[in-house]
Amino acid sequence: MSSIPPFRDPTAPGSSLVPRQDWDRAPWNRWTFQHVRDLLPTTQVWRGAGPASLLPADLRDIDAIAFAAEGQAYTIGSFLETSYADGLLVLHGGKIVAERYLNGMTPHTQHLSQSVAKSVVGTVAGILIGRGVVDPAASLTHYLPELEATAYRGATVQHVLDMTSGVAFDETYTALDSHMAQLDVASGWKDRWNPNWPTNVWDLILSLKDLECPHGTSFRYRSIETDLLSFVLQRAAAAPLGELVSRELWAPMGAEEDAYFTVDAAGYALGDGGFNATLRDYARFALLHLRGGEIDGRRIVSTEWITGTRFGADPTLFGGVYQEVLPAGAYHNQFWIEDTVRGVYMARGVFGQLIYIDPVADFAAVVLSSWPEFVSSTRMRTALAAVRAIRGALSS
Repeated sequence: MSSIPPFRDPTAPGSSLVPRQDWDRAPWNRWTFQHVRDLLPTTQVWRGAGPASLLPADLRDIDAIAFAAEGQAYTIGSFLETSYADGLLVLHGGKIVAERYLNGMTPHTQHLSQSVAKSVVGTVAGILIGRGVVDPAASLTHYLPELEATAYRGATVQHVLDMTSGVAFDETYTALDSHMAQLDVASGWKDRWNPNWPTNVWDLILSLKDLECPHGTSFRYRSIETDLLSFVLQRAAAAPLGELVSRELWAPMGAEEDAYFTVDAAGYALGDGGFNATLRDYARFALLHLRGGEIDGRRIVSTEWITGTRFGADPTLFGGVYQEVLPAGAYHNQFWIEDTVRGVYMARGVFGQLIYIDPVADFAAVVLSSWPEFVSSTRMRTALAAVRAIRGALSS
């Protein structure tokens, strides 16, 4: 195993420019995931005017913790050197016990979280559900009647929270003609090379006319469903997504820094993967969940919604390729559930983003990365083994 050097700043004299169509891919993502607002239009998620919530530190040396994964022996130190990690923060007992920055990242750097954004949006949904602003059992067309002409007719808000609608959506990241490729274009992440493709995310949603299975019968990972949920929240609360995340979550939880979303040509903040924040503020988000929806004594998310997220999933809807990483897993309320017995749950994003939350152990870990691959079951299993090894060492 050899350590991975930082990626050279492409803005430095003599460096190659970041290619527009490949900005989010290796090797460019080693730099771009920490500089997204230098490349794309964005909207602010204000931290609010109040003080930052407390994150006391009790730092430990975790580098020598040993573990095995995928037939190899590691220490946490060697894992960090070889895993394309950009940042690691570990919480135990409400305190930071480890905080590491790599690849040029700093405490004030906002890092792209990819699909961790889905869990941020899901948490805002939980807040609005707890206040009665959104009804998860209601049909999507109750909030968005325009969907009557799409395959989402008959689906509920809970179906998109759990990604169990039956709508056909090809999530293949590397295919040039997949729905995901269309979403890259519609979101403004990539140039539009096909003149027939939608120019914004809402129009892409309206173009989805085909069912692959009945609503509510199977979990299929569809990024567009988080965007659909975001439009429900915006319509129900009469505010754009960036403002909702600031007002309902980021400011109340006491974020230390502003966050931001990328936006499409129509100004929509990309709820499925365009969220950027600092390592410590991702940790505050994890701490909010560890504390059952409270932080610094402030109730932000209802206990019922947090408990329901941890234990309310239906594992029978979860299978196939998803079990390569989570063999006893499930998906619920925009979170991945490690198992529905202990109630460990996580936010995950492509290229190695992870927030792991174990309330039983009062433990959470945030890993921000810039893998060379979109998805790697081997890398994710290794990252989870590392996190569990840290948890075990701290718990002992």
